[in-house]
Amino acid sequence: MEKREYTLNELIQESAENPNENDFFELEKPAMLEVNLKNQKIMAKAGSMVAYIGNVDFKREGLLSKGLGGLLKKAISGEGTSLMHAAGTGKLYLADEGKKVKIIKLQNESIFVNGNDVLALEDTIKNEIKMLKSVAGMMSGGLFQVKLSGRGYIAITTHGEPILLRVSANQPVYTDPNATVAWSENLSPNIKTNLTFGSFIGRGSGESFQLEFFGEGWVLVQPYEEVKYAQKS
Repeated sequence: MEKREYTLNELIQESAENPNENDFFELEKPAMLEVNLKNQKIMAKAGSMVAYIGNVDFKREGLLSKGLGGLLKKAISGEGTSLMHAAGTGKLYLADEGKKVKIIKLQNESIFVNGNDVLALEDTIKNEIKMLKSVAGMMSGGLFQVKLSGRGYIAITTHGEPILLRVSANQPVYTDPNATVAWSENLSPNIKTNLTFGSFIGRGSGESFQLEFFGEGWVLVQPYEEVKYAQKS
């Protein structure tokens, strides 16, 4: 049962940062990433900085900038999402709307991540936008993915605890694009459509459009449909 009342000392003891953790990327709390910068640079989701200690400079990526930031600005939801550079020496704390943080250390590997679920990446990580060229993909909000590759840390976010589903040649996996977080580098999803009249009445994107994964690998899904294309009222 979750504790509802605290003394001030209890709150300090439970909520204080752990000063003994010094890895580059640290999970300070389930929804809080701590980055220990030592004259280093990372890229992080713009707006994700909640606090920092030390000397850290920030530079936001613009629409005309090269790299992931500008593309994400154009690719993701109504308000737009871009990345920023953070450089210097100190402790940087990042979070994204209370979503849970997963830290992954790539070792000359690649992973595909839904663009909206990228929180931070080490400067050594190569990134490129991959696009499913399908009208159905755009309508479902599952058009843009980011391929992250190389050696170094990345941090992704999920609404709630995700589940990893194995994909095999004999067992394809079908997912709602808005619940799909990441998948292994050797998989290339297709858009599967179910466009009947009833598909548009009282149903979400997952009932009308799915991502279809074939081959050998895995896909990570969250217990939440994250609609990235905001509807204007």
